[in-house]
Amino acid sequence: MSQPAHRQPTNRQPLHPQKRRTTLTLPADSLTQAERIARARRVNLSTVVSEALSEGLKLHAAAERSEQVLNAYKKAFTGFSDDEMSILDGVILEPANRR
Repeated sequence: MSQPAHRQPTNRQPLHPQKRRTTLTLPADSLTQAERIARARRVNLSTVVSEALSEGLKLHAAAERSEQVLNAYKKAFTGFSDDEMSILDGVILEPANRR
């Protein structure tokens, strides 16, 4: 009898991610909007709030990465003069023609 094949680990999210129950205090207008979306999509409120939170966290993480890149860029180019920065940007600095 052959042995069962071993599954390779994947980077995909599980089909049904682990969930935890909690209580949140939300702004009334946000909750009303989420309830409206849930009714229109015919899903429960938890689904709408979960999706909105996940998307918001993705945006937050992207903003943090952008800030890190910008800070690294600033650090890498600190100390260069305006002329040196122009050269790095590909601007050819030529003396002005005399008339």
